[in-house]
Amino acid sequence: MSTPENSDAALSHLTLAPEAQNQLFLEARTANTFTDEPVTDEQVRAIYELVKYAPTSMNQQPLRVVLVRSPEARARLVSYMTGRNQEKTAKAPLVAILAADLDFHEELPRLVPFMASPQDLFAEPGLREASARFNTALQVGYFILGVRAAGLAAGPMIGFDPEGVSKEFFEDGRHRALCVVNIGRPGPEAWMGRLPRLDYAEVVTTA
Repeated sequence: MSTPENSDAALSHLTLAPEAQNQLFLEARTANTFTDEPVTDEQVRAIYELVKYAPTSMNQQPLRVVLVRSPEARARLVSYMTGRNQEKTAKAPLVAILAADLDFHEELPRLVPFMASPQDLFAEPGLREASARFNTALQVGYFILGVRAAGLAAGPMIGFDPEGVSKEFFEDGRHRALCVVNIGRPGPEAWMGRLPRLDYAEVVTTA
């Protein structure tokens, strides 16, 4: 079992400043409550301008984001959330729906300009959907880190009706909602205690 001392020694090999390590990982938590301070479009734009450079397979970039700002849209979304996620979603300053564009391949000629007809590699719908979901999941992780980099807290949730949300907010049928993220400044008692993590030796082997 690793000890704090062992962890500190391992972290000393990183080039990322300790303050950034704390903000992005070590002291960050999933927020359950938020203050009333608004999250501006400028803040969200800054988050996107950072995380859009994170890698995806073949530069697919299938993530699509809906910012739920109006009371009417918020009420519609809350109706699809489950359990305690309903109250948290109703009260958060900003809620984002993160979805996979299943027809991401239509953008590939622009995103992979050095290849001839890259969209043809994803002509089969099942393969395309699997790739869209996987790469969107990668981008969801980057998005959460971007929220933390902006000095905000994220409350990502998968406790909702994905089919209902997809139909409600993406009428074209080409998108699948994967995650809903509450965003804002952390409020009172926002955090649970840090839960255990698996040790290095339990996760990493050498072949």
